[in-house]
Amino acid sequence: MQHAIELDALRSEVGAAAGPMANAVSACVHCGFCLPACPTYIELGEEMDSPRGRIVLMKEVLEGGLDLEEALDHIDPCLGCMSCVTACPSGVEYGELLMPFRELAEGGRNRSWLDRFWRGLMLDTLASPRRLRRMLRLGRLATPIRKLLPARLSAPLGLLPQAPDRAEVEFGTFPAVGERRGRVALLAGCAQQVLAPRIHRATIEVLTRSGVEVVVPKEESCCGSLAFHAGDAPRARAAAGALLRVLGPAGLLPDVDALLTNAAGCGSGLKEYGLLFAGLPEEEAARDLAGKVQDVSTFLAALDVPAPPPLAQPLRVVYHDACHLAHAQRERTAPRRLLAQIRRVTLVEPRDWQICCGSAGIYNLEEPELAARLGRRKAEALLEGEPDVIVTGNIGCLTQIESHLRRRGSAVPVRHTMEILASAHGASYPAPAR
Repeated sequence: MQHAIELDALRSEVGAAAGPMANAVSACVHCGFCLPACPTYIELGEEMDSPRGRIVLMKEVLEGGLDLEEALDHIDPCLGCMSCVTACPSGVEYGELLMPFRELAEGGRNRSWLDRFWRGLMLDTLASPRRLRRMLRLGRLATPIRKLLPARLSAPLGLLPQAPDRAEVEFGTFPAVGERRGRVALLAGCAQQVLAPRIHRATIEVLTRSGVEVVVPKEESCCGSLAFHAGDAPRARAAAGALLRVLGPAGLLPDVDALLTNAAGCGSGLKEYGLLFAGLPEEEAARDLAGKVQDVSTFLAALDVPAPPPLAQPLRVVYHDACHLAHAQRERTAPRRLLAQIRRVTLVEPRDWQICCGSAGIYNLEEPELAARLGRRKAEALLEGEPDVIVTGNIGCLTQIESHLRRRGSAVPVRHTMEILASAHGASYPAPAR
């Protein structure tokens, strides 16, 4: 059974996003392949909490047959993980329906002033390294009373890293070691440069040792991905517009081979700039930038660099697929290839690799109870592989999994793919040339 939606009526509501939205609706044949891939359907067991159920709900709202607030009870719990896209045999681009719908819904829903304040606070804090550092200091003071606080306040405290990484992200140009094989811009990001700046240092180490010159522009701002994936498109466009001026076609972009990210959520959001700016004057520049975005693992795997030296000790690695890399960017091969080429590494595939860990941007702050259920499920599946270390490619996943391992009393570390590669290289981090 297929559905269709009247395009002209939809275009008056959502403008240039109407075509992709209508295509997503009509492509769905309601086969149900998405059901066992959907984390919320697995946890809640309701048809309306599945991708095909949500497609019907969104269609009915857009056609005026269903009140928005009724549908949001089922749309809001969607993680936007895009596991359904990977599972779908009909090629439904679920994100091209969900993201414009969430923008439309934000303009028509009845959020309380407290809810609006809380969302704005979360998004603005995570997008600003300065604000986030300040909030982390306050959060650590409140940690002893975390269990006495309501879920909305206790959830962020439970995600705080136990041992804060006090290193600073360095900006500038880092020269290639040996013959230069490429020149890239590396996105420093927002939350990651506060929560785990070591990941950037490891990324620069691996790239420069692979013959790649790395530019980390100090003028770079938040890419807007967190806000976009949360449905706050105006906030996302404001951030993305500032980034376009620095890294876009009129900025650094023509002088580099690629714009690299080491955070899957950022990479996914950057690649969606064409959707974010659809029908707007910035669309062409946004699509140009999106066309140069690559995850660092994709770039390195294509570069076909020599294998690093063998590790001093055998290392059993369980790899966790970040949804915004495996599903949204359709990249599962590159990180595995890079890890597998390190001698003395044993790479283990976990159960239910396709199921989200519950991080999903700010999802674990907005939907803490359901996110916690998914976090417990994921921690259990990863530990079944008896890892020495759990490896992933996204700071949100790393933070979520780490917190749930701690709750289980596990001391297994969680690291980024680039950290494992840097360790194999010796991890003597370079300094910028200028």
